[in-house]
Amino acid sequence: MAIILNIETATTNCSVSVAKEGEMLGLKEYNSASFSHAEQLHIFITEVLEMASLTLADLNAIAVSKGPGSYTGLRIGVSAAKGLCFSLDVPLIAVATLNSLAHQITPNKEEAIVAVLDARRMEVYSAVFNSNFDQTIETEAKIIDETSYEDVLNKFSKIYFVGSGAEKIKDTIRAKNTAYILDAVPSAKEMCALSFAKFQVSNFEDVAYFEPYYLKDFMIQKPKSKK
Repeated sequence: MAIILNIETATTNCSVSVAKEGEMLGLKEYNSASFSHAEQLHIFITEVLEMASLTLADLNAIAVSKGPGSYTGLRIGVSAAKGLCFSLDVPLIAVATLNSLAHQITPNKEEAIVAVLDARRMEVYSAVFNSNFDQTIETEAKIIDETSYEDVLNKFSKIYFVGSGAEKIKDTIRAKNTAYILDAVPSAKEMCALSFAKFQVSNFEDVAYFEPYYLKDFMIQKPKSKK
């Protein structure tokens, strides 16, 4: 039996679920641009366990959304997940944020999903999946222009752009075989089946050394020196 707590904090959505054998027993989430993850996360963990009539001692693993996404959001989620793993002596599972986001769509054969998170200016964090959810293009930070995703658009009969980055793509790419799901955010709901699949094959992370997948280096701009 596998009871897994799933934590998603990579974007504005603070989301927690608990699942048994991949089937969700409880979900608590709040999507806010104010990034209230630090205040809400541990409350949500307590609440989803109460929903399922479980305690921390019942958990067999902790799963966390590993990125890409918000630097601060990822740090909060990963720190909480690692702390629980250490204290409960259970394994850590990492789920790719764009993979779980893509699973909000159910494509037909010959269709594809492009999961996209908004980054700076005309840039998105992007990953492409076919109808079997095999990732066909590696996760990348991509600058959007009129020629973006030409190969994908020519290869598949329909492309679903899902996530916060879809808005700038919709305004830039004029292709007929596209659909846009603009309000989708990564959620711990889709993590349930994905984390269970990893649990079944013991695909665990090294708790001591695991770090979020930021995709791009986090840059801290130094203040200009005064002359």
